[in-house]
Amino acid sequence: MKLLSWNVNGIRACLKKGFMDFFNDMDADIFSIQETKANPEQVDIETPSHNQFWNSAEKKGYSGTLVFSKEKPINVLNGIGIEEHDKEGRVITSEYKNFYLVNVYTPNSKRELERLAYREKEWDVEFLKYLKNLENSKPVIFCGDLNVAHKEIDLKNPKSNERNAGFTIEERRGFDNIVSGGFIDTFRYFNNEGDNYTWWSYMGGARFRNVGWRIDYFCISQSLEKNLLSAKIHPEIMGSDHCPVSIEIDI
Repeated sequence: MKLLSWNVNGIRACLKKGFMDFFNDMDADIFSIQETKANPEQVDIETPSHNQFWNSAEKKGYSGTLVFSKEKPINVLNGIGIEEHDKEGRVITSEYKNFYLVNVYTPNSKRELERLAYREKEWDVEFLKYLKNLENSKPVIFCGDLNVAHKEIDLKNPKSNERNAGFTIEERRGFDNIVSGGFIDTFRYFNNEGDNYTWWSYMGGARFRNVGWRIDYFCISQSLEKNLLSAKIHPEIMGSDHCPVSIEIDI
């Protein structure tokens, strides 16, 4: 199976920048989208080859997730079952015969770190708990914009960003907990080199100069390690300030 994930920074804008060409070229079995910034009735997108599952935020034009799946899942669940976390459309779980696929758009801690406490003490804790609960039934694959660069290798300028959203000790510890909880960071499983990023600021020609951050991930249960075939970043794909990430897995 080929699984793909992309924060499109607004699906309506991305559709005007060649999204469907990429969608058709990649022909992924499951395509997870974050930051749709739309409700389905606002978007004219027909995918005869794929079922569509939307989870839009209560707030218009904000957040939101979307899954395109060739195979119709056994079940689809929006959110993690906790009302205070589920108003922003950040999680879609689709269940298949041999695994769960969780598409997540993790809350940003924001410029003044105003949401850092919420992120550290509530969201990260409850989301990991949710994943581990799913894992009691069958293996889990989760993907999306996790809004954290885990290690110094995962961003261009680590020293100057130590107290900036996305690279605080607290957020990085949250990802440590994911790894110690038994999940594999699939890209790092194959690649331990620097200068591999998935997000670039629109400011200062950052993408052209590859001054970026790796904040988009595919992670899998350890029990799926033997099934993992590849994990890739696709920086050549434009249309958003993020680029897509993908894995191939025999499952």
